[in-house]
Amino acid sequence: MTKFYKKGITIIELVIVLFIIGILASVTLPQFSKMKENQALKNATGDIVSALHGAQSQSLASVNFSEYGVHFQSDKIIIFKGTVFLESDANNKIINIVTPASISNVTLAGVSGTSGDIYFNRLSGVPNKTGAITVSISSVSKIITISATGAVSIN
Repeated sequence: MTKFYKKGITIIELVIVLFIIGILASVTLPQFSKMKENQALKNATGDIVSALHGAQSQSLASVNFSEYGVHFQSDKIIIFKGTVFLESDANNKIINIVTPASISNVTLAGVSGTSGDIYFNRLSGVPNKTGAITVSISSVSKIITISATGAVSIN
């Protein structure tokens, strides 16, 4: 009596495995994309809050006997020295916002736009303006609010 053993896999088994892998990929890949977008939003929000706290801290410490501020643009934030933002200043610290996140609105002292400046008083640390910065990715937004005391909060 001879026994025949088959070794290997059949084409049907291969098709079933590929079908299952395809289903798993179609379910998980969109979730990874959404996670990446949410992380970019979280990073951008964290960078803005960090820049505001950094400028306020430098102002309170009277680094170089000066105030420090933050300039907002749709794709970056810039920490600057003094009360007026000068784009050509070599001492500016530029922090790029990673796409797909962007600053979609800056409302400081009642004026809205896609850019704006705020600086902090050297002795008290209070901002010269209050307002909100909106960071967005597609349909999701976070609003960073700056109060009259210089406190920063995120919705």
